[in-house]
Amino acid sequence: MKKWTVTLAAFLLLLSGCSAKETVKQPDQKEKVVDKVEEKVDEKKENPYFFPLTGIGSETKTDGRAIAVMVNNDPKARPQSGLHKADIVYELLAEGDVTRFMAVFQSEKPDNIGPVRSSRAYYIELAKGLDAFYVAHGYSEEARKMLERNYVDNINGMVYDGTLFKRSSSRKAPHNSYITYENVLKGAAEKKYSMEKSPPSFTFMSEEESKNITGSDAKSVMISYSRNALSNAVYEYDDTLGKYKRFSGGEQTIDLDSKEQILLDNIFIIETGHQVVDKLGHKKIDLESGGKGYLLQMGKYNEVEWANKNGKIVPMKDGKEVPFVQGRTWVNVVPTDPGLQTSVSFNVK
Repeated sequence: MKKWTVTLAAFLLLLSGCSAKETVKQPDQKEKVVDKVEEKVDEKKENPYFFPLTGIGSETKTDGRAIAVMVNNDPKARPQSGLHKADIVYELLAEGDVTRFMAVFQSEKPDNIGPVRSSRAYYIELAKGLDAFYVAHGYSEEARKMLERNYVDNINGMVYDGTLFKRSSSRKAPHNSYITYENVLKGAAEKKYSMEKSPPSFTFMSEEESKNITGSDAKSVMISYSRNALSNAVYEYDDTLGKYKRFSGGEQTIDLDSKEQILLDNIFIIETGHQVVDKLGHKKIDLESGGKGYLLQMGKYNEVEWANKNGKIVPMKDGKEVPFVQGRTWVNVVPTDPGLQTSVSFNVK
């Protein structure tokens, strides 16, 4: 009897030991499960800040004023410097059938920008809408009056040629004026302009929403500005990159210094009234009234309207603002005569 009692006690003790070991292990297993869940939550956690002109998230604050620089697009000025880091580029006709760019920088700061070209009133209005610090070299008479009365904070190469603005020996004037980002800031400091306030933000969709964009096929599009094709622009969608490449004069638009491609996420094409106002061919371009447009995103295009909302040119549909895909945007403005249907050709090769 004692033998059985001892055996039973030993057996119960063994069971008790096993139960104790299992009890110790269970919390470890739960902790590991919790850790994995927390890791997944952290992976999906959104960045607390985002850049107002690209919508791209950031772990650190994205404050800072935008700068808007007039960039030459004459064939003799290509390839340009700095465009690959612009958040938004506005392309409009200057005199004749040659376009000019206004490149807006905020999320990234290029070392060198140019060739810098002269200002026109409608570009100044675009810069005003973004509260951007405006940089140009030269001006039309109307633009000169606007700048001299400080309609926008600005510096101009007519005043700072050879100091803040440098001439390249590899190109001839007026295609050889350049400015560094450092000198832009020096100019702002000299004129006591604040560079702290961020520009107003555009509306952006989430990355998940951008994967579900629908519309008509827009793998390749050509925008015709001239019969001789000097300023015609072609955009080709790269499925692998999920971005548009830009071409002009049959050559891809790249950065002169780094050789980096200009890669774009939104191509926003609008039509509006253009009027020649003097013998020099200067134009008045209506950026207030709104009108028809195309919005290209992720290899698709949709017909939209455009509107001027507090100085910003934005896409609209059924009375609501259409969000941009997060990333860089190029805005092409074409004359109402001949209009979008004549100026824009889709899926050209």
